[in-house]
Amino acid sequence: MSVNDEHLPWMRAELELAREAVRNEVPMIGHCLGGQLMSKALGGEVTRAKVKEIGWGEVEVCDNGVARAWFGPVSSFESFHWHGETFTIPPGATRVLGNAHCANQAFALGKHLGMQCHVEMTEAMVTSWCKGGAEEIEHSKSSPGVQSPKKIEKNLEERIAALHKIADRVYDRWTEGLSRGS
Repeated sequence: MSVNDEHLPWMRAELELAREAVRNEVPMIGHCLGGQLMSKALGGEVTRAKVKEIGWGEVEVCDNGVARAWFGPVSSFESFHWHGETFTIPPGATRVLGNAHCANQAFALGKHLGMQCHVEMTEAMVTSWCKGGAEEIEHSKSSPGVQSPKKIEKNLEERIAALHKIADRVYDRWTEGLSRGS
């Protein structure tokens, strides 16, 4: 699926919903397709990535105040990836994550965070995706960013635990932007 799939009638509605969230200062967070949708809705572009990424890969936290506000003092972390497209940083937003295969792994715009990588993963999600996506992995194994299911599932418990520390930080920061209604 791609945010550029014009034949999906609901995609236009999703793009407008993202624009409306920004206009109304409703905090928005997007993972992978969600980050791509946010980028496109806010004036960025979504294109085929030079390198497809499936599996675990290091992402670098950019050296700027916006990145530090979202990700704290870490300079890099291992994240999960499953994408063949990527986004540009929309006007007014700040790039906060990148890596060797995909320069734009995340951007922030005020209360909003769009990510190409997946910090929300669980062990069950990873194993399910590997099983359901086995054919895609097989067809994409020539990409330097694609790992075998065996490699993806290696040390899974430890990888997920480390990723959840990052996710906790990100989601805590994101929820700060939510209004606390009475």
